[in-house]
Amino acid sequence: MVLAYNKTTIRCTSAQFKGIANRNRENNKKAIRDPLTLENRNSEHERKEDIMSKKDIRSSVYIYPAIFTPEDKGMYSISFPDIENCCTCGDNLEDGMMMAEDALALMIYSNYEEKELQAPDATPIEKIKLNKGEFVTYVVCDTLEYRKKFGTRAVKKTLSIPEWLNDAAVKKNINFSQVLQEALKDKLNVS
Repeated sequence: MVLAYNKTTIRCTSAQFKGIANRNRENNKKAIRDPLTLENRNSEHERKEDIMSKKDIRSSVYIYPAIFTPEDKGMYSISFPDIENCCTCGDNLEDGMMMAEDALALMIYSNYEEKELQAPDATPIEKIKLNKGEFVTYVVCDTLEYRKKFGTRAVKKTLSIPEWLNDAAVKKNINFSQVLQEALKDKLNVS
């Protein structure tokens, strides 16, 4: 059996896989994403204000349980009980794990982050009911990595530079957008 987990491939038997899943469940109980719990806030306005103030520092890493259902010819169907309409499939377990990570990132980004909504809390793995042959494990996704890979929407920015600098750059046929993108990536340490 092959388990793909965050671009690392682990080869293991079914018994070892169950052991890995059990250890992950124990180790990740505290890691289930819930950074914006606001139960102690008194008003809806305070909740919204706090969520908006934390928007820029919110983590882009999410951890949710996924149900893997074996299908014919070694294939798997994968669903996320906490994320509505989030399901995918894989040709094998390794492909299923990669597809699950991709589907989770897409759904969280498009249904929650783009709309500035808080993603739902993850259900503890031990509370998920399974049918015969199914298993559940945590799937981790990083929506920042997903956006870097697939986000192509450009936004227009207006900026001011000294006239002499503009003239020199125009003479050299400098692409201002490209220079700004490269400078921002360097400044933010992202590629």
